[in-house]
Amino acid sequence: MTDKSTHAAHCFCGAIELELDGAPEAMGYCHCESCRHWSAAPVNAFTLWPDAAVHVTRGADLLARFAKTPASVRRWCTQCGGHVLTEHPAWGLVDVYAAVIEDFDFAPAVHVHYQETVLSIRDGVTKLKNLPEAMGGSGVALAE
Repeated sequence: MTDKSTHAAHCFCGAIELELDGAPEAMGYCHCESCRHWSAAPVNAFTLWPDAAVHVTRGADLLARFAKTPASVRRWCTQCGGHVLTEHPAWGLVDVYAAVIEDFDFAPAVHVHYQETVLSIRDGVTKLKNLPEAMGGSGVALAE
């Protein structure tokens, strides 16, 4: 992981800029159907930050929101359509998509919702059936 104390992130066009303080609480890959559809990809790389660590420094008025469920409020740029983050209010965490963070050493430690995967990944990283117990999941690990 990088030793920087702050990290910059931005949407696809750069109209929205974020500053992230410290280090994320967790990093990994989500394989759930919702994240796959939202990201238009077979897997989504996430970084989870405490709410207080995520600051919109430019373009807050351009951030749109959609909540399919109360658990995830997805945010994107209304100018370019670039996905920026997902707020998880019940956990007090914000998922800033790994791909939008500049010069960041992404070090995934877990695959979540692996029971829903459409792309098997053999990388030696723990594969959880759903979520860790601390986040309301079963904590059950699956074999690669």
